[in-house]
Amino acid sequence: MKHRIIVLGAGYAGAFAAGNLARRLSPADVEITVVNAVPDFVERMRLHQLAIGRDIEFRSLAQVFAGTGIRLRLARVTGVDPGRRTVAVTGEDGEDELVYDTLLYALGSSVAHHGVPGAAEHAFDVAGRSSALRLRERLAGLGEGGTVLVVGEGLTGIETATEFAEARPDLSVALAARGEPGDWLSPKARRHLRQAFDRLGVTVHEHTTVEAVEPARVITADGRSIPADVTVWTAGFAVHPIAAASGLEVTATGRIAVDRTMRSVSHPDVYAVGDCAYAIGDNGRLLPMSCASAGYTTMQATAAIIARLTDGKVPTVGLKYVGNHISLGRRDAIFQAVGEDVQSKSWYLGGRTAALFKSGILLGSGWSIAHPTFGMPKRRHRLATTPDHAPARAAA
Repeated sequence: MKHRIIVLGAGYAGAFAAGNLARRLSPADVEITVVNAVPDFVERMRLHQLAIGRDIEFRSLAQVFAGTGIRLRLARVTGVDPGRRTVAVTGEDGEDELVYDTLLYALGSSVAHHGVPGAAEHAFDVAGRSSALRLRERLAGLGEGGTVLVVGEGLTGIETATEFAEARPDLSVALAARGEPGDWLSPKARRHLRQAFDRLGVTVHEHTTVEAVEPARVITADGRSIPADVTVWTAGFAVHPIAAASGLEVTATGRIAVDRTMRSVSHPDVYAVGDCAYAIGDNGRLLPMSCASAGYTTMQATAAIIARLTDGKVPTVGLKYVGNHISLGRRDAIFQAVGEDVQSKSWYLGGRTAALFKSGILLGSGWSIAHPTFGMPKRRHRLATTPDHAPARAAA
């Protein structure tokens, strides 16, 4: 029997991991299955653009994986049993149970409402394609002078507010920040950000904590009322509780505890990458939820899986966080370099050059996933006779 690898999720981390494994492992020895709830590869970093009405073409996963030997299973993951090495799924074909020898967990994250009253019921988000499309429909029906409030001063909040303000100058766009937006940036970069807000007409409510969301306004901790025909919630992300319910060792936030190779510390045949992995970077600090972190952790996990299956030496892939790249509409951006202490350096890149750089990153990420067979070696790695973490077969 072939060694069965199951990849849960086909976002940036899962799709890249599946393609990399298929490119480097022999199909004579390995069977790779990707489980994903939707049929397309969704570029999460572009969902705020989709929400405001930009035309975004999503690639079919069937086309992405064509010719790779990867099996695509369109279904929603409902449970993981690492003791039996099984994954429970439900889809158009009903409920099913898949058996694995190696599991790569890449289910990512979703919006976190933090228990704020009314946020789940009345606020929109850009954490998934379906929610971004729901927001798109709402914004399309919003007339001149309509008010949009983005809650959250992180990267997603800043990018969403500036994108909306640039694309729809007829709307009144505001940002509610618990502190100062971009307070982690260098002084020059913060000044650039403030100038972008002023240029685009984004009203910033600093030191404002939203304590309740209503259909046409939010209520702040100090009792103020901020009008909002549309409230967009970007105040953090949370992982799905499946991992915690499975018995895998997780942190208090539900992220899977992994070692330096992205291997579960409690179950050696399980790897976690991207937002759902509690991974410590080379600087000794937790890697943030980001596309960059997804890339680093995925490269490390796939390298470790391949090495252990082929009886090779497990390489160390750098886990470094080098900076923040923030789009400010289509023609402006900030790239802020950070040091090993995660403190911003004095140098930053801004303006049109930074925007072109960010666009190149988005295009490159999408292209690499859409072309998993690029550079396919003529001969791929064969599995060792008794590879490390080739456990006894689970009952099918």
